[in-house]
Amino acid sequence: MRLSLPFNREAFFILVTHKFCYLTFMKTKSEITANWLPRYTGVPLEEFGEYILLTNFGDYVQRFAEQMGVEVRGSDKPMQSATAEDISIINFGIGSPMAATVMDLLSAINPKAVLFLGKCGGLKKKTKVGDLILPIAAIRGEGTSNDYMPPEIPALPSFRLQQSVSYAIKKHKRDYWTGTCYTTNRRVWEHDKKFKKYLREIRAMAIDMETATVFITGFVNEIPHGALLLVSDNPMVPEGVKTDKSDEAVTKNFVKDHIQIGIDALRELRDSGESVKHLIFA
Repeated sequence: MRLSLPFNREAFFILVTHKFCYLTFMKTKSEITANWLPRYTGVPLEEFGEYILLTNFGDYVQRFAEQMGVEVRGSDKPMQSATAEDISIINFGIGSPMAATVMDLLSAINPKAVLFLGKCGGLKKKTKVGDLILPIAAIRGEGTSNDYMPPEIPALPSFRLQQSVSYAIKKHKRDYWTGTCYTTNRRVWEHDKKFKKYLREIRAMAIDMETATVFITGFVNEIPHGALLLVSDNPMVPEGVKTDKSDEAVTKNFVKDHIQIGIDALRELRDSGESVKHLIFA
C-alpha cells in the first residue's frame, strides 16, 4: 500500500538550496577571492575602503576604530578590520603565508594602495627601538614568495606609495632609516650565531616575517604596495631581544604615531587623486 504524505514546500526549498550550494563550483581565482575575503573578514566586498592598511596586531585595528569612531568587524573571524574615510585596516595575523593570503584576497577588491604597518627587529647598532624604517627593498628569505615569482626577482615597494609615507613621516617631524629588510619564516633565531653572522654579511637594516611577501604578492596581484616598519627590538644582542615588558613599552610609546603616519600617508594619496600605478605590471 502506498502512503500519501503531506508536501512541505519550505522543507523542500531548504533541501534543494542546500544541495545547490554544494554544486556551485569556484573555478577561477577571482571567484575564490571574492568568496573568501568576506569569509575571512566577515565584511562584504563593497564595504572595504579603496586604501588598505595591513597589520599583524588586533590592537592596531582597535586603536584605528576608536580614533575614527567606527566598529571593529570580524572579531570571530581570522582577520579583523575597521573602515573609515575610504581606508580599511586589516589584521591578517603573523607570517609570510598569511601575508600572501591577505594580498591574494585583496585582489577581489582591487585596492588603490596597500600599506603594511609592521614591526621589525633592527639589525644595525644605529637603529633604536621606536625608530621607523622605510624599506626600499626586501630580501626574500621566507620562501613563500617563491610560489609566486622566481627567487631572483627582487621584492620592491611601489615608489609613489613610499614617497607618500616619507611625506607623512616628515609631517610628524620624525626621521626614518631606509635600506633593505630581510624577511624570514624563522621565528626563533636570536640564539643562532651563524645566522646572525649571515645577517651582518648581507647588510640588511631590519628583519621581519612579512615585508618581502607583501611586496612580491602585491606585484603579482597588481596591487600598489608599500611598508612602514617600526623597530620593536634589537635582536642581534642578548639585551635587545624582545620581551613582554619591552613590547608593552613599544606599544605604549610608539604605536600611536605608527598608525597615524600610515593613515596620513593614505589620506594624502586619496586626496591627491593620483594613481600609484606608475609602472606596468607584466
